[in-house]
Amino acid sequence: MNIEQARFNMIEQQIRPWEVLDQDVLNLLAIVKREHFVPAAYRNIAFADLEVPLPAGQHMLLPKIEARVLQELAVKKHEVVLEIGTGSGYMAALLAHRARSVLTLDIVPELTELARANLAANDVTNAQVETGDGSRGWPAQGPYDVICVSGGLPMLPQAMLEQLKIGGRLAAFVGVAPVMRAQIITRVNDKQYRIADIFETFVAPLTNAVEPPHFKF
Repeated sequence: MNIEQARFNMIEQQIRPWEVLDQDVLNLLAIVKREHFVPAAYRNIAFADLEVPLPAGQHMLLPKIEARVLQELAVKKHEVVLEIGTGSGYMAALLAHRARSVLTLDIVPELTELARANLAANDVTNAQVETGDGSRGWPAQGPYDVICVSGGLPMLPQAMLEQLKIGGRLAAFVGVAPVMRAQIITRVNDKQYRIADIFETFVAPLTNAVEPPHFKF
């Protein structure tokens, strides 16, 4: 496989048509080597329009979804980012190239070990990997400029929203199967949030994700 040709095709045929037009994001996809974050057994599909399998039954997000979320969050160099759902560490690496620092959490120790090794091997020094349950955020190190949730949420936990700084943004996949909404939520002030629906998709829910209340009659 011609790696660079496959990367070019991924960017031009999958990602750009998905309204990812920010040249800085497109350039970053060429800098951060996706194949370095894909398990060796699946390197041949590193650039495919597929959810690449990871240990513990998890999967990487589709390349076009990762890129679109990265574009919409518009992370700046001075910002502190929390990522929930580390996976292989690829999204954390992308975020870290744009941010001051990234804290990325996963509830599966096997994945945090994998991500820590991947980030170190790719010289990403401003991303901290922790094992923990981020289904309600991670208030211990907040508040954050940006929160990126890489798994599905049936509903947005208020506790997670409150960990955003004023002007901070949260990316999440909200709802239940078969269709969920990718949303960017911006904290306007202490009490108000602005929600923008970006696209529809389906992403497997986070472990221990907060469920909406069920009413009994």
